[in-house]
Amino acid sequence: MVVCVDFISVSRILHSSTSQLSNRKIEIMGLREMSNLQQRVIAAIIAVPFLLFCVLFSDYTFLGLFLLIGVAAQLEFYKLVGSISDNLPLTFYGTFCGVVLHLLTFFIEKGEIAYSNYYILSPLLALIFFIKLYNAKDEKPFKNIAYTFLGIIYVALPFALLTVLAFLKNETYDPQIILGCLFLLWASDSGAYFAGTKFGKTKLFERVSPKKSWEGSIGGLIAAMIVAYVLSMYYTNYESWQWFGIGIIIVVAGTYGDLVESLFKRSINIKDSADTIPGHGGFLDRFDGLLLSIPFIITFLKLFPKL
Repeated sequence: MVVCVDFISVSRILHSSTSQLSNRKIEIMGLREMSNLQQRVIAAIIAVPFLLFCVLFSDYTFLGLFLLIGVAAQLEFYKLVGSISDNLPLTFYGTFCGVVLHLLTFFIEKGEIAYSNYYILSPLLALIFFIKLYNAKDEKPFKNIAYTFLGIIYVALPFALLTVLAFLKNETYDPQIILGCLFLLWASDSGAYFAGTKFGKTKLFERVSPKKSWEGSIGGLIAAMIVAYVLSMYYTNYESWQWFGIGIIIVVAGTYGDLVESLFKRSINIKDSADTIPGHGGFLDRFDGLLLSIPFIITFLKLFPKL
């Protein structure tokens, strides 16, 4: 109970102060006057080295990094949902369940605790119904129960599956597959951004995302395939055809992940999930392509471990 209370307190502090802190930093650095591309470059220069360090240093720094990103992204999701009239998702309890899921997955995949510990999630998730039962102010409890579960499934679960991916090879921590996926995601996003900006004419899915184009998607695919080829030469834990397969998955599933989030944001009339990362929006905006890619990547590697 003490852990739960402490986590809720920390979550509330993060939830209320992250946006204010981000705005102050942006104003101090004068980033608001810069172009979107300039903001993206500055954000990458600051964030990428730290991210690479956390992934490479140890499995625990990897855990800490993506646990914090997962918490921030889940809080962003619940904040967006809560901005709609009559929506009252269980923001802090849902995020707490996401943290428990992430920690259980890490220590189970690492071999520190037994697989049976996953059963801890059953009563935790069932409590969502009990909590809403005693919330007399909620006029639409089942809708908000659904939103609470959606935050866990859509945001927390993929970040937990990232841990599964990290321990997929011989049940030992493998930073190569994590870095490889991130490099492919960044290559796809960058290739799509530049190709779309320069050559984009044919709309990909105008109803949901008017700026996305087929030319941008093709540019993202080409960039990802180049990076996949480079990865196959240096990251030899996986075969070259597996890296190309992962690259294709990230381009396709990542694009759909971006479209799904765009559809969600369009339904509540906002542009970005937050303004935490200059030039990118929030953590949900930055990692939306990864959310839908990870389940497909794990399935691909599990079903096709070798030719």
